[in-house]
Amino acid sequence: MAQTKLENNVLTLRVKKSPYLIRILLFVFSFLFFVAPFLGMLISIQLGNRFHIGFVIGIIVFGLLGFYMLRISLWNTFGKETIVFYKSEIIYEADYKWFKDGKKASKINPPYFSIIPIGYKEDNIGALFICDENENEFIESVVKIPIEQLEGLIDTLYKEFN
Repeated sequence: MAQTKLENNVLTLRVKKSPYLIRILLFVFSFLFFVAPFLGMLISIQLGNRFHIGFVIGIIVFGLLGFYMLRISLWNTFGKETIVFYKSEIIYEADYKWFKDGKKASKINPPYFSIIPIGYKEDNIGALFICDENENEFIESVVKIPIEQLEGLIDTLYKEFN
């Protein structure tokens, strides 16, 4: 599966999936963060303890942690970024399949494309960076892509949009 796809002024960058075992563990822990506080509360009440505010706090805290873990799980499984190029602006959106981040619209005309190196130099991976000439407006991708593939993508983007 290709990590990049450019069709009709829409650039799609897909996240390289994590190993299968890691994704399973992430989803299991996400589920447990949601379920464990409720089970703990039910077991405690079954044992004769009274309901108290600690149960509510635990449900809220673990619910937030579970939501965060679910987003990480979905990003590592289905994550993709969509960048739509219009004449006077560029719209960026991160897609987690079940969730979508808010769209970010930037007035970038003409766009300048570059690579932000990520990790160790030996890894040869980076992220796409799109900005205006003064770097006042910019869009920074978080999808890690091999540098060689990014260089080819940038050449294609310059031919298409400049």
